[in-house]
Amino acid sequence: MTTRHLYLARHGAANAFGELTGIGHRQASLLGERLAGLPVDAVWHSPLPRAVASAHELARHLPGVPVTEAAELVDHVPYVPSAAETPPSWAGFFDGYDDDEAASGQRLAEALVARFAKVPGTATEGAWPDTHEVLVTHAYQIAWLVRHALDAPPSRWLGLNSANTALTVIEYRSGLPPTIVMFNDMSHLPADLRWTGFPEGIRP
Repeated sequence: MTTRHLYLARHGAANAFGELTGIGHRQASLLGERLAGLPVDAVWHSPLPRAVASAHELARHLPGVPVTEAAELVDHVPYVPSAAETPPSWAGFFDGYDDDEAASGQRLAEALVARFAKVPGTATEGAWPDTHEVLVTHAYQIAWLVRHALDAPPSRWLGLNSANTALTVIEYRSGLPPTIVMFNDMSHLPADLRWTGFPEGIRP
């Protein structure tokens, strides 16, 4: 049975200009150390600088593994919920998103799922070897893939936040629903590097 292992990680901590900070580089390096024991086939990253830098930093621990941009991993709102679907705490967040922007975000989200959230190959091509891929992306894209794996309503991506370089693992197997192995795991980070990317008030 072919299995596609996706290792999803939010980029490291970044500054207000979207550039990786010193803390972000340390976080990405520690994630790379954690992934070094796995048979990683590829590292994919968002086109945005904070994700590009994070991917190359962690890839220093994965010699010979290709590092490639994937446009589908770019930061965007994957689904704009209706008023009835929007929790009170998100009220006002989607003000200003017009129909064209919402449709564009949803197309990107569908492309993300179509490219990565499936078993490699097709039913007519026979068995494929297992694959292990690292996706360095953003909190909303991880939330969208987790929501998809759970077959949850589209609006349920809301509130599924990820810390910087936290690890989420999803497995896709032929003939079976996706399996979420872990979500937002930070065990590779020391305490002082955990929970960045979350609002101060809700960090444990």
